[in-house]
Formats: sequence, structure tokens, C-alpha cells
Amino acid sequence: MKIKLGTILRKIVFAFGIIYGINTMLQSVNVYLPINLITISTTALLGVPGLLSLFAVFYII
Repeated sequence: MKIKLGTILRKIVFAFGIIYGINTMLQSVNVYLPINLITISTTALLGVPGLLSLFAVFYII
């Protein structure tokens, strides 16, 4: 149980870091993705493809 909790926590922190880093890099062109529970959980579960799909959904719709 301890290993699974550590893995989940590591994925959540990594997802937050990825979203925050991309938001700071794309801030100059006024592109950002809100950091909330849904975006962090989607990125933690699916990784970079999940993040790219969130950007696509957010800016196409």
C-alpha cells in the first residue's frame, strides 16, 4: 500500500509540474491551461498525450 500511495503522489506532483511549466512557457502567447483537479488527474493518468488532448479540447471547443 505504501508503494502505491507513493507512486500516485509522484504522478500527481509530476502532472502539476508539467502543467505549470507549460503554462509559464506559453504565457507570452496568452495560451494557458487552468490548473485544477480535472486537468491534474487527467495528466497524471494519461501523461503527455492526456495533456495534449486537454489543450486540443480547450482551444478547439
